[in-house]
Amino acid sequence: MNTLAFAAPTPTHGQHRREHTSLLADAEKRLLVWIAERLPRAINSDHLTALGALAMAGAGASFAAVPLSRWALAGVPVFLTINWFGDSLDGTVARVRHQQRPRYGFYLDHVVDIVNATMLFGGLAFSGIVHPAIACGLLVAYLLLSAESFLATHALGVFRISFSGFGPTELRIVLAAGALTAISRPVVNPFGLGDIRLFDLGGAIGAIGMAAVFFISAVRNTRALYRAEPLPGGRS
Repeated sequence: MNTLAFAAPTPTHGQHRREHTSLLADAEKRLLVWIAERLPRAINSDHLTALGALAMAGAGASFAAVPLSRWALAGVPVFLTINWFGDSLDGTVARVRHQQRPRYGFYLDHVVDIVNATMLFGGLAFSGIVHPAIACGLLVAYLLLSAESFLATHALGVFRISFSGFGPTELRIVLAAGALTAISRPVVNPFGLGDIRLFDLGGAIGAIGMAAVFFISAVRNTRALYRAEPLPGGRS
């Protein structure tokens, strides 16, 4: 996880610095730029954002359809791939074409992200392959982390997309792999500790991990702002 410099916050008019240091970030950026340069001009960022949202609704519906057939899980990686295409490419297209709309783009993208997460984890809660409380815990942890990230962007001018080498793309890959594994092995026995549903185990780890990142980021950013804005009179 990158250390935040203790600089005075100066974001204005929706401007901020994006910080993306996930494991796949460099290769992903090159691929997205390559695609964006070849994408038909008739397709713009708003179209891609809508495509990503529809795909995430499909992923949530795939989870919700598991009680009808466990093979519905095969749709999850397909829809997550389409979501990656739309959600990751919309901003790249705007930058490559010099059509950035910083405030509009930031607001719309992340409002849609919140709705997407609700559809995804909502579908997971109805899937029967995870306890609904764990699915709700994942959603709450995601929303807490998102809110902290948005507040930090406003106050510090830095928008962190990844944490400890993990970003949205890596999380999609883990979720897709879990869905495919759960088709044939919905229950696992980690370290001989007894049977537990795969998504109960993975979901609990994911929720705890996001909650931990939220806490660490909140403490770090509070300290950064406290040092940037000391108490009047020189006391800190």
